[in-house]
Amino acid sequence: MSYIAGGGGFPWGAALAAVTSEPPSHSRRFVIVLLVCVQLLRPGSSQAAGVRPSPGPSEADGCIRASDILSCTAAGLDCAPRDMPISAVTIDLSHNRIGQLEGGGFEGLDRLQTLRVAHNQLIVIMPGAFRNASGSLLRHLDLSSNRLSVLEQHYFEDVPGLEELLLFDNRIVHVESRALAGLGSLRKAYLSHNRLTDFPFFSIQEHSHPHLSMLDLSSNRLSKLPLEDITNLPVSMQRGLFLHNNSLVCECSMYGLFQHWDQRGFASVTDFRQEHTCLVFGIQKGTVRFFQHGRYFDKCDLAAMSQGLKEQESSVLVKVGKPLLLHCATTLAGRHVTFLWVSPNQEYVAPPGNNGSLKMYANGSLEIMAARVEDSGIYWCMSLDGRQQRNETWEVNVTVLAHQDESHEPFNTGFTTLLGCVVSLVLVLMYLYLTPCRCPSCRKPRTPATPSQGNEAGTGSAQSSILTPTPPATTEGPGRKSRPQMQTGQSDVLTLRPF
Repeated sequence: MSYIAGGGGFPWGAALAAVTSEPPSHSRRFVIVLLVCVQLLRPGSSQAAGVRPSPGPSEADGCIRASDILSCTAAGLDCAPRDMPISAVTIDLSHNRIGQLEGGGFEGLDRLQTLRVAHNQLIVIMPGAFRNASGSLLRHLDLSSNRLSVLEQHYFEDVPGLEELLLFDNRIVHVESRALAGLGSLRKAYLSHNRLTDFPFFSIQEHSHPHLSMLDLSSNRLSKLPLEDITNLPVSMQRGLFLHNNSLVCECSMYGLFQHWDQRGFASVTDFRQEHTCLVFGIQKGTVRFFQHGRYFDKCDLAAMSQGLKEQESSVLVKVGKPLLLHCATTLAGRHVTFLWVSPNQEYVAPPGNNGSLKMYANGSLEIMAARVEDSGIYWCMSLDGRQQRNETWEVNVTVLAHQDESHEPFNTGFTTLLGCVVSLVLVLMYLYLTPCRCPSCRKPRTPATPSQGNEAGTGSAQSSILTPTPPATTEGPGRKSRPQMQTGQSDVLTLRPF
């Protein structure tokens, strides 16, 4: 008689001997049923205790369980496995053939934080697919490289704690206005390499996503941008808004927006300067890299367009008597947000202002009606969201310039350049028209040289002479000719000739 490990001490050897001793057929069936019942009812059995067994690596083909990780990568699955361990923190179902996520498919996984369903054939997500999962604990959801075409409103309503959402490399053509509304903890959303022609920027205008710092919409089919909605986004969100490699039509307003971001050093522009293109007159063949070929926008009034894009600087200058408007730069907004300013002399300012010198608006802006020297200092702005129990502060250093400092201001560069051009032009005209004239009529006529007597035949002589202004007197003799006498006061060049 032998005992098998895990058998609860049941004498399996006797039972096997009884079965193999060829009793009648009804006795054999009775023994088999008895063995099955004993195995199911034995102490410690997971089925008898009503507890779902924790699957091991062999319970699902291709799935591997390592501590709190379940990896079913490239396991040939057509749907999400049913027997997933409730202690799983990370589940990887990438590189399979999953076509849809059924409702309640991840029920009971209250520890799940990371779910990867990338590189599948996912077409639709059924309502309640993530219901009864970890909910607020699920932070990373990867649905990239699938076949999703529309982001519907119910897709992510059961995962309010989601922080990172990967949806790139799908076939998304439309995002419903409330599809991302419930994701208040979202920090990064990747929707690049899709087929989007528009995006509901207005759905995040109320700052329901205070932590959103990256929204990747690159490599889509966006033709025009809702500039008003985009400029109303908080600066932290604009800094991480990626819009390169789209089908944008070349417009002054579009160029002004990207030019402003480039001057502010936003990484979404500076890191992808070569990929920022637009279509001239909307023609696909007229694609230009507008950061390299800015001449197409030479006639655009960028200064006027950038007025609405400027953000409040941390340090500003103002002259005495001039008004100054200070903006409270904060990511909080909405009806539940209140603002309060603190002046350099520790005076609290709330709407509508006080003592006639400071005026405060409902949107949090503070206006100094007429700047005074004593108004210089650091102004603090405090914003408080009563619903979310969040607050932020912003400081601005204001410097008021007195009138006596104006004389010490350096020359304007444009004025200096203009003055230099005028002086150069005057000098050129003086050189051209005030130079002394040396015309032939002003020259004195030359007095022809008078040859000495006996010089009729000596002009062609090859004999040399001594370099003296007045030649010595010579006596005519046979075979000897006299040299012509040099004119006194004449500056002719003398030539040396050999004897």
